[in-house]
Amino acid sequence: MAALEQAILTWIHLVAAAIWVGGSLFIGIVFSPLLKTMTNSIEERMQIMIRVGRRFNKVAVPSLIILMATGLYSSHVLLSKPDLLVATSYGTFLIIKILLVIALIITYIVHVRVIRKDVEDKIMSNQMPEHQIQKLRKKIIILGEITVVLSVAILFFAALLDAGV
Repeated sequence: MAALEQAILTWIHLVAAAIWVGGSLFIGIVFSPLLKTMTNSIEERMQIMIRVGRRFNKVAVPSLIILMATGLYSSHVLLSKPDLLVATSYGTFLIIKILLVIALIITYIVHVRVIRKDVEDKIMSNQMPEHQIQKLRKKIIILGEITVVLSVAILFFAALLDAGV
């Protein structure tokens, strides 16, 4: 691959990572705590978070897909040589990064299943009891934290791969 092509591919990968990881961190570290100061009602907070989540997913999901596609494309040469995957530290780190991405995808799928459309509709129309909302909120927080930790870990392994360690 030519240097310019590699630079463009890396740039696309980094922009997508900034959207996915940056957005996830913003929601978890800035928006969610701020939301507690905006309203005392857990129902209102969940409704706002659902609207924010829907909006974020419109850019986050395509970004995640772009991340995976550009990452696979960048590493397709190494992935086609399984002996190099296990014989080099680069290959080992790439395998770990791929496993972390798979864990991230599974976590995201679980998150989508937990807050599926019918659940969202009940929350948005105030038809879900508060104790159920509390349980749901705890699950969402845990899944969000796992998503952020996995995303940051993936960035670390991306940095290791970029450094050629």
